[in-house]
Order: sequence, then C-alpha cells, then structure tokens
Amino acid sequence: MEKATCQSAVPEKTEMLDLVKIETPGKRKVKAVCEFLDITPSTLVKTLVYMNGEEPIAVLLRGDHEVEEVKLANLLGVSSDDLRMADDKEVYDATGTPTGYLGPIGLDVRLVVDQEVAAMSNFTIGANEKNFHVQNCNMERDFQATLTGDVRQVNSQDRCTECGGALELTRGIEVGHIFKLGTVYSEKLNATFLDNEGKENPFIMGCYGIGVSRVVAAAIEQNHDKDGMVLPLPLAPVQIMLLNLSPKDEAITNAAEQLYQDLQQQGIEVIIDDRDERPGIKFKDADLIGIPYRLTVGKSFSKDGVIEIKKRASGDTSAVPLAECLTTVTDMINADLATLKTKIIA
Repeated sequence: MEKATCQSAVPEKTEMLDLVKIETPGKRKVKAVCEFLDITPSTLVKTLVYMNGEEPIAVLLRGDHEVEEVKLANLLGVSSDDLRMADDKEVYDATGTPTGYLGPIGLDVRLVVDQEVAAMSNFTIGANEKNFHVQNCNMERDFQATLTGDVRQVNSQDRCTECGGALELTRGIEVGHIFKLGTVYSEKLNATFLDNEGKENPFIMGCYGIGVSRVVAAAIEQNHDKDGMVLPLPLAPVQIMLLNLSPKDEAITNAAEQLYQDLQQQGIEVIIDDRDERPGIKFKDADLIGIPYRLTVGKSFSKDGVIEIKKRASGDTSAVPLAECLTTVTDMINADLATLKTKIIA
C-alpha cells in the first residue's frame, strides 16, 4: 500500500463556475455533506491536517480517498514516524476552524494536494467557517498548492497503470526486508575507499535479512485451523508431542518413558506431556501448540498394546504396536520431509 500506484482519474475540464457558499448545519462528515448537498464523494475535496513535529500541514484529497501516510512523508521529505493526524485542538489552533469545515482557501499553512485533486474542477470544499461549505472551487484560481503528488491509498475501484485492469487487494506478510543505510554508519566508523581520482569517500552501505519471528508468523498464518497452529515439520520446535495419559499407571508411564528415550536416541525431537491433567486437556493443548505428530500412550496401550499416532496437519490417525512405533514414525517423518522437499524444488 505504501508503494502501490494506479491510473489517475482525469475528469474533463469544465468551465469554472463562480464560488457558492452554502450553509451545511452540523454536516461535518463526508457522507453527511454529500447527502445534504446531493453530490458524490468524488466531487468533494476534504482537507485534513497532519502535524510534522510542531508544524501543521493541510492535505487535500477526494472525499472517497484516504491518505497513505508513507507516500505523504516521502513527498514532504520527512520520516513517517514524525507525521501524525492533528487532534481537534491542534486543527483549531492552526486554522481557526473546527474540524469538518476546513477548506484550502485562505488557509495559512502548507498545502499538500493529491494529484487527482489537482485535475478536478468545480469541487466542493469546507468554507473555513462552522456550518458552511463552498461549491465550485478550482485550484490555481482559488488557492495555490505548496506540493502536489500521489499521497493516497489505492483501492479496488482503481485501475492498473500497466494494463488498465481492476486492481485486486490481497493481504501479505513482510518476511524479509532491505534497508539502504547510506553513509550514516560508514562515516561514524571511518570506513572509506579511494575513488578513481584518489579521493577518500565513505562507503554506501545496505543491509538485508529474513526475520525469524516473521517467518514463524507467516507459517502460522498459512497453517492453522480452528483448534490452533499446524506447524510445518521443518519449523516446529520438536517433531513429536508424546502424551502420557495416565502418569500414575506404571505400565503406561514405563512405555511412554521408553518410547521417549528411543525417539531421542534416533535423533527425533520430542517433548513428553506427563502432566497430571485430564486427557481432554492434553489433546486440546497438543492441537493448540501444533506439533506435527502426536503419539498417545493411554487406554489403547493398556488394552491392546498399541500406540496411537496422529498427524496434526491431516488428522490421520493410526495405531501400531509399541515395538513398531519407532520405525513407523521415522518412516512417516522421512516421507513427509521428502514430499516437502519435492514441493519446494517444484
């Protein structure tokens, strides 16, 4: 959204009409003003006030558009961290007008005008007077912009700059990033090189990386269900969650402990849940945490000598004798890793 562009709407230029001041009692919001005046939001220009430190800056854009603050900061040449919306008191202190009735005519602050507003004619603005708006405003004739540029968010009604098709907005996660550091650190470190004229210059530096926590967040975003996380096998902190459903039962506990040791000796990462809790709680917690495989030693082991194996991702469950459990689980893990590797290569 901070970089997205779209085709600019270029309305036909029409003959400039005389300014008309109209009373709009209590109509402060775009929707209320448009309904009262029987106009569309695309023909109304709203004036928003941002603070850059202590400096107020007025931003003009169409009533149906929203400010993209990073674009605004870039146009102004300031940090987006320093920009913020002015509160009602700051707006009044800077303009002498309550919010909802601001307009650019006679406003004694810097005016940043979105490029689409610059192409409009005979639009409606605030009158800089409570309960009044002005119609048929035209830039250049009625006010001058300090800066003009693209400062708005794109939306699904916009058109692509390349093909003219409709834009589609989708959600994403920033997993990696690149920063241009310039010479800030090289100057402090006295890290320099000699150019082809033998002159010493500081290096222009940059850095890049993939965020570990961002990778985890992306993986969970793409792999979860109503019961919790479904962690991918290569990212999971352990491969197996081993449940001892009856810690007070000697046979079950011995089997669970032996299986735990055998899995570790095989190089398989495993955690054992031997808390004195009800089985339902252990099942729920295992699903919530999202470990790829769940091995359960419980009533089925006491009755038939089998261990229940469940895949968290698919929910597929199987029961195998304790003696075969280690081999079965190892084969499952290797097969799933091979399948994953094939998908990645593809």
